[in-house]
Amino acid sequence: MSSRARLSEDEIAAALADVPRWSRDGDSIVRSADAPDFPAAIRVVVAVAEQAQELDHHPDIDIRWRTLRFVLSTHSAGGLTGLDFTLAARIDEALRAESAD
Repeated sequence: MSSRARLSEDEIAAALADVPRWSRDGDSIVRSADAPDFPAAIRVVVAVAEQAQELDHHPDIDIRWRTLRFVLSTHSAGGLTGLDFTLAARIDEALRAESAD
C-alpha cells in the first residue's frame, strides 16, 4: 500500500485496522510511544528517517526525552494515502526493534 492517491473513508478505516496503535486526527494519523531511554528514542528516529527517505515520504516527529510522537499525512494529496499507512507500519517495526511502546 504505497500509493500517493488519497484514500476514501472506508479505505482509511480498513487501513487503520492494520495499524492499531495509530489513531486518526483529521487528515493525519498519529501515534505516540515511549522508548526505554533517550538513546533508544534517537535510534528509532534514525531508523524512521531511513525508511522515510526510502519512501520519499517524511513524517512529523516530536521527541521529548524518551517519548516520541509521529504524525503522518500526504500534504500533496490533501489527506491520507497508502504511503502514510506503509510508513506507519515501518515506524511500528522500528519501535518494536527498540522495545518502545
